[in-house]
Amino acid sequence: MPGGLPVPNKKAIEWTLLLGLALRCEIPLRSKFDRKNYFYPDLPKGYQISQYDEPFCINGRVSLPGGDVRIHRVHLEEDAGKLLHKTLEGSKVSLIDFNRAGVPLVEIVTEADIHSGEQAREFLKKLHQIIRYLDISDADMEKGSMRLEPNISVRPAGETHLPAYKVEVKNINSFSFVKKAIEYETDRHIGYLEKGEKPPLETRGWNEAKGATFTQRRKEDAADYRYFPDPDIPPIVWEKVYIESLRKQLPELPDAKKERFVKAFGLSEYDASQITDSVERASYFESAIRAAKEGPFATPDITPKAIANWIINKKADETMEPAQLIQTIKTSTSVEEVSDAVVLKAIASVTTANPKAVSDFKAGKEQSKMFLFGNVLKLLKGKGDKKRIMELLQEKLK
Repeated sequence: MPGGLPVPNKKAIEWTLLLGLALRCEIPLRSKFDRKNYFYPDLPKGYQISQYDEPFCINGRVSLPGGDVRIHRVHLEEDAGKLLHKTLEGSKVSLIDFNRAGVPLVEIVTEADIHSGEQAREFLKKLHQIIRYLDISDADMEKGSMRLEPNISVRPAGETHLPAYKVEVKNINSFSFVKKAIEYETDRHIGYLEKGEKPPLETRGWNEAKGATFTQRRKEDAADYRYFPDPDIPPIVWEKVYIESLRKQLPELPDAKKERFVKAFGLSEYDASQITDSVERASYFESAIRAAKEGPFATPDITPKAIANWIINKKADETMEPAQLIQTIKTSTSVEEVSDAVVLKAIASVTTANPKAVSDFKAGKEQSKMFLFGNVLKLLKGKGDKKRIMELLQEKLK
C-alpha cells in the first residue's frame, strides 16, 4: 500500500530456517534482505524484496539413489502478481492478479548436479515430500503453492566447466512437465550447438498442449537487477541457541522414517518407501500397528507386513479407523474350518472328474497337482486350511 513499510513475516522466516535444516544446510548467523530492481507488470512498485548475497540457508544437500543433489541456497522473498493472458471481446489482453503479491515465497536453488529430466523429477518429488513432512506448505502445484523453474544448459561431452549460458523455464506446475521441458530444451540447445551457435539467454514458458517451450523475455543477470540492501529492513542476526531450538523442532523426515520402518517392522525397502510416501500414510500405518496390539480389536498375529500390504494395495481407505482396518484384515484372513472328511470328499470328486490330470502328475508333471489343488479349493469355496488341503491331496495322489 502507498506509504506502507515492509515488515518481515516471523513465521515465514522460521519455516524457511526449518526447511534449510531439513535440507542439511548451514544457517549463517547473519542474513539480510535486498531490493531486486526490475520493471514488469506483475511488480508495480518496480522492485522485489529478496535476498542476494546473505541468504538464510546455504550449502545443503538432498540424497537420491543416484547421488546427492547439492543445495546452493534457500532464501526468502516476496511473491509477485500472476499474469493471465486472455482474449476478451475479440482482443488479446493480459490481466494481473495481485492476490498473491507480497506473500512470502521461499526459493530453493540447487548446484548444477542434475543431469537429466528424470533426475530432476526424482529430486523435485523428494523435495515436495520433505516440505509436506515439515507441514510448512501444502505444496499444491495446481494452486501455485509450489512452482518449478529449471535452468538448462548443455555442454559438449568431455568438458567439465559449466557452459557460458543458461535458459530458465518458468512456473511449471507438474513433475512430469519439468521432465518434458528439460528434454525438449536439451534437444533444442543441441541443435544450436551443432551449428556452432550459442542458444540465446532467455526466460521461456512451457506449453503442455504443444509439448514445447516458448520465449517469454531475455534473461537478465545480477548486474541488471541492481541489488542493494533494503533500507527499510535491518539485517537479521541469529544466536546459535535459537538455531538449535529450531533443529529440535524438526519432525522425523522421510528417509529416517523409512529406515526405521525397515528395521522396526521388517518391511522391505519398497514397502517402506510406499508407506512413507506421505506423512499421513505413515502415521496411519503406525496407528494401525498399535490397534493390532491393543484395544478392542487387538490381533497380535496380524503382522506389520500384512497391514502395509493392505494400505499399499489400496484395500484400505485411510479414512477408515485403524481399529476398523485391523478388524477387516482379521475377517478377510480368517479361515472357516472344514473337517478332513469334507476335504477328502472334495478331493475324490475332483480326481474322479480329472483322471488325465492325475495320470499326468504321476508321470512327473508337477503343474497338474496345482491344477487339481485349485479345483479342490474352488469346490470348497475357499474354506479350509490350504496347507492341510494340500497335504491330503498329496496323500491321495501317492
